[in-house]
Amino acid sequence: MILADLSTDELRKRLSGEGLILGIGPFSFEVSCPFPQVELALVRLYADYPVLDRSEFVDFSVSISGGRGVRKWFRRQAIFTFDGNEPFVPLPEKHAFPLLEWAMNWCVSMHTFHYLLLHSAVIEREGCAVIMPAPPGSGKSTLCAGLVNRGWRLLSDELALVSLRDLSVTPFGRPISLKNRSIDIIREYVPEAVFSQVVHDTSKGTVSHMKVRPEHLVRIRETARPRWVIFPRYEAGAKPALSQRSKADSLLELGRNSFNYLILGKQGFDVLADVVDACDCYDFVYSQLDDAVAVFDDLVAGRSHEA
Repeated sequence: MILADLSTDELRKRLSGEGLILGIGPFSFEVSCPFPQVELALVRLYADYPVLDRSEFVDFSVSISGGRGVRKWFRRQAIFTFDGNEPFVPLPEKHAFPLLEWAMNWCVSMHTFHYLLLHSAVIEREGCAVIMPAPPGSGKSTLCAGLVNRGWRLLSDELALVSLRDLSVTPFGRPISLKNRSIDIIREYVPEAVFSQVVHDTSKGTVSHMKVRPEHLVRIRETARPRWVIFPRYEAGAKPALSQRSKADSLLELGRNSFNYLILGKQGFDVLADVVDACDCYDFVYSQLDDAVAVFDDLVAGRSHEA
């Protein structure tokens, strides 16, 4: 059964009561949240995800609840609770769905140790994965959203799950988070894309989430092998340019972008070193999505754009 199979009353009952259990790649999330805007966003963005029954193991129980006391009525709040704790400060109620998305990322990044976790987007073509780590404001999510609507498969917009055994990357396909001007850019670039309601004045500015293409979810159990590590950067007016990056520097930067590299110790170093050894590493500057798509397609075809 998928979420779209639930009636409105049944979905609301689960969200307000015992919880809605969603299977997302290798993880399961039990979601409890009474807010109508969260229900609407789940229907819009998670309609094709499997709903698990209560006999299934739950990896993470996520609750977004309303404020207490005067906050029930005045400047209403959304509060994230995990295992009885509140790791984040309360946010305005209108931020409830972005809070849920951020909370799900936090659950995986802080409590998963059977993968090497890298803060990066990951896309795939012909079994080969591109790992794209980048700081906020680099255009990483915009580039990812453009590519996965031009023939590349989304594995994740936020987290690369790298196997400690064979380096394969496991998909964790969830809606792509877009911010500020990127929202309008992707709306224009992909007119058929489905978005959540735009939410203003968050800690990241204006945000909206783009639905994962259904054909990508069908393959959400299909892993890929790392082939390229690319550090993208948007630069207004720039021509697309790949420049080779040293493997030593790429390893150091990937380590800085890992959530559990230090916790895994020597195993984490060995796996990260093997990933870098298996990949071609580049910096990539771009300004136009069509140009970027052409460069990435040429990578697969073996044509070089190196500066």
